[in-house]
Amino acid sequence: MPEEEVAEAEIYAVKTTVNQERTVARMIEAFVEKNKGDVRAIFAPDELKGYILVETTNPDLIDQAIQTIPYARTRIAGSSDISEVEHFLTPKPTVTGIEEGCIVELISGPFKGERAIVKRVDATHEEITIELFEAMVPIPVTVRGDSVRILSREESSE
Repeated sequence: MPEEEVAEAEIYAVKTTVNQERTVARMIEAFVEKNKGDVRAIFAPDELKGYILVETTNPDLIDQAIQTIPYARTRIAGSSDISEVEHFLTPKPTVTGIEEGCIVELISGPFKGERAIVKRVDATHEEITIELFEAMVPIPVTVRGDSVRILSREESSE
């Protein structure tokens, strides 16, 4: 299609029941496929609780879909520009906020429930090297950044 004929899609926010964002997104997708609507993208970012983002040229189609979907509440008035939502599109490294000296708790793996101190952070591989508090001999263990929960951000004095 020549570029002049392509309608400009805008991004609309839809308010949903909290923790039902993905369900609503799937139901809107099914509604759009059934009604042959022009929806370019449906996005449910984890950081945006209770809302999903829909890119479409026809906001009335979204309003119709919301009427039939149990967990969808309303479409927020107005639209957003891509520059306002692009920060949701770039994934954050799992080691964001973790620094050397932080006290962490392992939330998965063989050491689940153990507390440890962070010795090194490798942002490129999204891994951290820790030393377990309960270990007889301090052995460095490398784990994925998403397998720990930060307990304390205080720097240790060594």
